[in-house]
Amino acid sequence: MDAWEEGLSQKPCFSVQQLHLCRGLSPFLLTCAIYFLLWIPEDQPSWISALVKCLPVLCLVVFLRAAHSDRGYRALLQGALLCSAVGDACLIWPEAFLYGVTAFTVAHLLYLWALGLTPLRPGLLLPIVPAFFLYNGLVLLHLPPGMVPMLATYSLVLTCMLWRGLAKGGSARWGALLFTLSDSVLAWDAFVHSLPHARLVVMTTYYAAQLLIALSAFQSPRLKSR
Repeated sequence: MDAWEEGLSQKPCFSVQQLHLCRGLSPFLLTCAIYFLLWIPEDQPSWISALVKCLPVLCLVVFLRAAHSDRGYRALLQGALLCSAVGDACLIWPEAFLYGVTAFTVAHLLYLWALGLTPLRPGLLLPIVPAFFLYNGLVLLHLPPGMVPMLATYSLVLTCMLWRGLAKGGSARWGALLFTLSDSVLAWDAFVHSLPHARLVVMTTYYAAQLLIALSAFQSPRLKSR
């Protein structure tokens, strides 16, 4: 009976925590809605379009302040999100494309640092490495020579982040997968062959990926390693 009462007393606490989490995400969800509702054409680059694109990611930076996880882990995620916002802004202007790639490379290095090497799980590389060489081999053939070193480096860092996200588990696993999907669609659409609704797929999976990685800061270490 005592255990039953204790279980009942814990349920309201859990629901309050969930309520606070949802409330904290409301700015992110609102700014995502604004981005998709405005849907500013890509051929009209401006600081307004850059701000609208960056706001959801910046909202996640603020959202992470409520996380009670390891402070270092939280700070690394916030740094990665800030670098991502810089990358988002740069990609608005075609002439700043490589600056955007550089910013996202730094973001993924910070994600790698946060995710760590425990558990190692090298077996995950068995499907990842062949897919990396196959996909990137096809994409790199269509790149201007000047872009190859930077994009090859970025792709390698992203692939490492995917490995560590899958190894960490929890929402970070799904965030890493969606981030890889988003960038894969973006690269194919930009350099290989135009895809229908590519921008919608890219931005939907991108915002979802950033959200899921951010949510990993609210999970217990036991859940993250599953």
